[in-house]
Amino acid sequence: MVVILMGVAGSGKTTIGRQLASELGWEFADADDFHPPANIAKMSAGQPLDDQDRAPWLAALRAHIDAHLASSRGAVVTCSALRDRYRARLQADPHQVRFVYLKGSRELLWSRISSREGHFMKADMLDSQLAMLEEPADALVVDIAPPPAQILATIRRGLSL
Repeated sequence: MVVILMGVAGSGKTTIGRQLASELGWEFADADDFHPPANIAKMSAGQPLDDQDRAPWLAALRAHIDAHLASSRGAVVTCSALRDRYRARLQADPHQVRFVYLKGSRELLWSRISSREGHFMKADMLDSQLAMLEEPADALVVDIAPPPAQILATIRRGLSL
């Protein structure tokens, strides 16, 4: 199985993803690491990506997911996956690839990302992500307000892990 933790910046994808992968003994991959340098430069300059920018990034993520499924290795992958079409691109098999939507209020998200240092995602890009977000109909939705241990328990229970 591959679990994709999705949501806007500040939702805790990396924190929760690393912990979930560790608990399960699975590999962890952060979608940020799959961006080509041009995408990182664009985001670092405060410019949102467009679909043309995202195409090679999504293709690299899908190849990573496919490789894990082909080898029957579990993985936790983080990815904003804000639009239905991006999730469709990543969805190799609805029985083996499960989405978890980490959802929080704008105020909580803003407080988290505005205090970040050294990350290419700037706090003022949150509103563009929220405007772009198409909430998934087929994901496990998890509130990000509780402590990480409670979030992890909710995910494991919701996905029977």
